[in-house]
Parts: sequence; structure tokens; C-alpha cells
Amino acid sequence: MTKKLIKKFIHRFIPNPNELKEHKHLKIFGNIIHDPNLWHLNRYSVSTAFGVGLFAALIPVPFQMLLAAALAIMTRGNLLIAMALAWVSNPFTTPALLYLSYKIGAFILDLPPQHFHIEFTFEWLIEEFNTVGAAILLGCFISGILFGILGNIAIRLIWRFSVTMAWRKRLERLKRARRLKKVKKSRRKKKTATKESDGNKA
Repeated sequence: MTKKLIKKFIHRFIPNPNELKEHKHLKIFGNIIHDPNLWHLNRYSVSTAFGVGLFAALIPVPFQMLLAAALAIMTRGNLLIAMALAWVSNPFTTPALLYLSYKIGAFILDLPPQHFHIEFTFEWLIEEFNTVGAAILLGCFISGILFGILGNIAIRLIWRFSVTMAWRKRLERLKRARRLKKVKKSRRKKKTATKESDGNKA
């Protein structure tokens, strides 16, 4: 069930693997992106892709998709899913993610609250490093690790639950089939006994 849902997600929202392999930015990885293991769907590859994809999404660097792709290649995660999850960080979610990261970083660094205007550039982070940039970078790194781990664990649990439910349904079908077989066998015996009884009477 989980595998089917993931396949539907990929076909609907993610580019065709053959087209993606020819993408100009991915050519920097050479022939390694043609490794079939990077495109398979199994519990390890999908959960790993969620881990590295969410981590890359929360790291405020240019070309987050390339970072996700590099991490997926290094960890043998599913390349498509990892790159798609890099888009968790987008113009709509970035302000909230950066603010959350700042709060986490400021708490760890024990910095006083500061008001600041967010700009969606890596250069802004470097310029503001001595004020809020350091807190944001640290918070992003910690958030990336945290959400990556949680995403990995969540997929593993969902996958295991899905497999368990599939096995239970299969066992239930087998039990129903056995019960039906017993009922049919019992009916055949009754019919045979009735015929024999009628024959003896005749």
C-alpha cells in the first residue's frame, strides 16, 4: 500500500526519471545517477530520501535540490524523492522556517531577541552573521537534522505498519478461503449422504 501511494505521488508531482537523468545540473554527478539503486522504491531508499531531503530543504544554501541529490547518492536514498522534498523550503514556507530556525539558534546561543528583516539570499545570512545570521544557520542545521531524523523514522514506521496491515489482510483472506472450503466440503458430504440414504430407501 505504501509503495503504491509513493508511486502515485512520484507520477503526479515529480518529473520523469529519464528526463531528470538528463537534467543539466545533475550531469555534474556523471554516470552515477544512472545507478538503478538510486531509483528503487523500498523501505530503506524511501526513508533515507526523506531524511536527506528534509535536511537539505532546511539548509539555507543555493541549489538545495543539488544538495539533496548529493546526499541521496552518498546514502543510497531514492534520488527523486530526496530532490522533491527539497521543495519543502519554498517562498511560502521559508519565512516561517527561518524564523523557527532563528528561535532555536538564539535559544542555544543564549542571544537576546532581535528584530530583523529576512532576505532570501545566502549573502544576507553572511552579512548578518554577527547579529542573527549565526543563530539562523545553527537553527537551520539543527532543524534539518531533527526533521530529517523524524522524517526517516516516520516513513519506516508507516512502511512497517503498511506491511503489517497487508499481511493481516492476506491472512484474513486465507482464513475466509479456508472456511469457505470447509463449508463447501461439508455441503458435498451432506449431499452425498442424502443420496446414499435415498438409494438405500429405494
